[in-house]
Amino acid sequence: MKVQKLFRRTQFGIFLLFGSIALSTSALCVYTVDTHLSKEYESNSKAIAQVIADASVDIMLNRDLSALQSLVDQFLQIQGIKYIYITDESGEFVAHTFVPGIPAEIRAGDPHDMTPIERSLPGMGDFVEVGSPILAGVAGAVRVGMDTSLVALKIQQAIGQQAYLISSIFVLGVFATVWFVNLAAKPLGQLLAYAVHLASGIGRGDESEPGAEFGALLERDDESGQLARLFQYFSRTADPGKLQRDPTPGGGSW
Repeated sequence: MKVQKLFRRTQFGIFLLFGSIALSTSALCVYTVDTHLSKEYESNSKAIAQVIADASVDIMLNRDLSALQSLVDQFLQIQGIKYIYITDESGEFVAHTFVPGIPAEIRAGDPHDMTPIERSLPGMGDFVEVGSPILAGVAGAVRVGMDTSLVALKIQQAIGQQAYLISSIFVLGVFATVWFVNLAAKPLGQLLAYAVHLASGIGRGDESEPGAEFGALLERDDESGQLARLFQYFSRTADPGKLQRDPTPGGGSW
């Protein structure tokens, strides 16, 4: 569908508006989902670490390491938890879920630091690690690592669904925009054709009746109809001989 030159900038502005809306909503969605999910996972990890710490008090005091290992293995089945390890008051590892062994990055960390840590473990991925002390740190500490790739996956799913929706709206909006612009430009084309019709009639010295094809244009009650009737009035009051002699300030013939 051909679009009149007068409306091309308007159509381009509408396309630019659709693109801006798509980009801004996608960026906002990524930021919102990432922020909320990251905080939720960190909070859940903290709660799980606290539960394990509370359940480990008697086990740590009794030094029942097999029961302690069984406890951490049970919590590993929760979605998002990738590793758990427990250290005693001296920082020694007494239970963990690493196979085949504890990564060097974990061994190099401070077991008494309970602040959340972002870790990148080779061959395993990226994690957010939170901790909880056992008996206020007297009996050791529990550390839980949550896989951040799960957050990224949920973000991709949310953005994917949004992308399908926005793409559908964009495609429909493009066709609707072209249709509405052409609908608005149609009277303009008719008005231009009518002006040419009147001009050719004046040049021949005819009275230049509108004809059936322009009857609907003259009956319109909008600006196109008003301009068409104004053109018709000027064509009937114009002097054909003067137009033939001097149609423009530069002279010439019609």
